[in-house]
Amino acid sequence: MTEAACGTLRSVNTNQIARLAGLIGEPARAAMLLALMDGRALTARELAGAARIAPATASRHLSLLAEAGLLVVRSQGRHRYHGLAGADVARLLEGLMQFSVRPAAVPPPAVVAGPRDAALRMARTCYDHLAGRLGVAMADHLLEEGAIVFDSEEGGRATDRAAAVLSRLGLEAAVALDGGGSRRPVCRPCLDWSERRPHLAGRIGALICAHCLDRGWLSRSGGSRALDITPRGAAALRDVLGVARWAEVVEPADR
Repeated sequence: MTEAACGTLRSVNTNQIARLAGLIGEPARAAMLLALMDGRALTARELAGAARIAPATASRHLSLLAEAGLLVVRSQGRHRYHGLAGADVARLLEGLMQFSVRPAAVPPPAVVAGPRDAALRMARTCYDHLAGRLGVAMADHLLEEGAIVFDSEEGGRATDRAAAVLSRLGLEAAVALDGGGSRRPVCRPCLDWSERRPHLAGRIGALICAHCLDRGWLSRSGGSRALDITPRGAAALRDVLGVARWAEVVEPADR
C-alpha cells in the first residue's frame, strides 16, 4: 500500500462510518429512506406510514437522518417535505440493496413474488432515473446505438452520436450534455439490483425518466417506486427499443 493510501485510511473517521451505518441500518429509518428512492419528497406522516411507526417516532428518526446529511428538509406553506440529499445518497442505498439480495451460501426456499414485485422488476424509478427491465433495456439500446459508453463499473460518457439518438425519443439533449455547470456526471452505469446488469444514471438517465413521465408514457404506481407503462408509452417505447428488446421488457424469459 502506498504512503498516500495509508494517509487516506488514517484520515477516515471510523466512528463516523459506524454511525452512518447504524443510522441506515435501523429498520424504520431504512424503510423511510427506501420510500424516498423514487425521487419524491414526502411528509413525516407519509414516511411514518411507510415505516409503520408513529409520526412522533418518525420525526425523531428523520431529524437524525437530516443531521447526518442523508436527507434534506424543505418547507412549503404549513408542510415540511423530506427528500434524499442527492444522487450520492440514492447511489449508496441502491448499492446496499444490491448487496442485500446476493445469494446466500445455502439458497433459501423459493418465494413466489406477488404482483407488486413483478411491477418493480419491470419498471421503477431509482431516485430520478429508470430501473428494472425497462431501465436496463434503455441502457442497452443507447450503448448499441453508440450514444453512450460505459468505460468502467463506475464511469460513463456520452459520444458525438448522443444528441441524434436521443432526439429519436423526442429529447432535446443539449442541457444534459452540456451540464449547465452541474458537477453530476452526464451518464454512468448503475447496477440494477433486480436485473444484476447496469441501467443508466446521471444527467441523461434523469432526463429520459422525466421525459417518459411528462409524455405520459409512464405513470407512477400509487406510493410505490413501480412505474406503469401506459398504452401510448408501450407503442412509443417499442418503436424506440425495437420489437425484440421490447419483448424482453414485457415478456421476460423464465430465470
